[in-house]
Amino acid sequence: MKKINSISIVVLITYLAMVIVNGLANALPINGMITGDISNSYPNLFAPTGITFTIWGVIYLLLAAHTAYQLGLFRKQGEEVKTALLKEVGTLFAISSLANIAWIFAWHYKNILLSLLFMLIILVCLALIYIRIHKEQLTTTEKVFIRLPFSVYFGWIIVATIANVTTLLVDKLGSPVNLLGISEVVWTVVILVVGLLIGVVTTLKHRDVAYGLVIVWAYIGILIKHLMDKPLPDGFNSQYPAVIVTVVISLVVLVATIIFSQLNAKNTK
Repeated sequence: MKKINSISIVVLITYLAMVIVNGLANALPINGMITGDISNSYPNLFAPTGITFTIWGVIYLLLAAHTAYQLGLFRKQGEEVKTALLKEVGTLFAISSLANIAWIFAWHYKNILLSLLFMLIILVCLALIYIRIHKEQLTTTEKVFIRLPFSVYFGWIIVATIANVTTLLVDKLGSPVNLLGISEVVWTVVILVVGLLIGVVTTLKHRDVAYGLVIVWAYIGILIKHLMDKPLPDGFNSQYPAVIVTVVISLVVLVATIIFSQLNAKNTK
């Protein structure tokens, strides 16, 4: 019989709590608003179209698989278990799940500054998990149940953090121009480039296709919203060509980076 450690139980409880709270946030909804409505109440040029957020379903499924692996499922009989790695990852994951729950309440009650604080806690936890995982030589099974879930989750939280910062600027100042003296278009182009650079460096360094594809997905969502011929906040009807060009170039660079990282990986085997 597989031995289940206490961290695995904590991971299960906090994961289930996170999923339940996120579900109730839209089902009830908390404070009378669904999560997307709050995003729409702070219009900005970085926000992707609504369908982009369906990635959360993928993230929760992958994290469910990781949680099951923590509990001993999907392991072969006699397989060597990286106990220390699982405990470290599990502890940080549990903290991130609690921060995720706290973020939901801060966000739904429109305390954007507090929500950013919790988002940063999630980001730091996932960054530490990501760094720790990539220090290990993993088996194929471990890559699927340990590395993949957090590559996808970390990639999305990078994008979500940038979006949260932008929302805070809109909340407190009306737009980035009031703080930085630049137009919203310039701000959006700058953060798109920042997101691109982070995506390229991370994808190349770790040859992480999953991470890269998440950034691609987010940028496709931004592009779709800018091209949509719908009234705000659902679309921008191609009003901001500088943003559109930046997103398109970013997508080309990201896809090229993913392809190059895989070709390079094959050549070094």
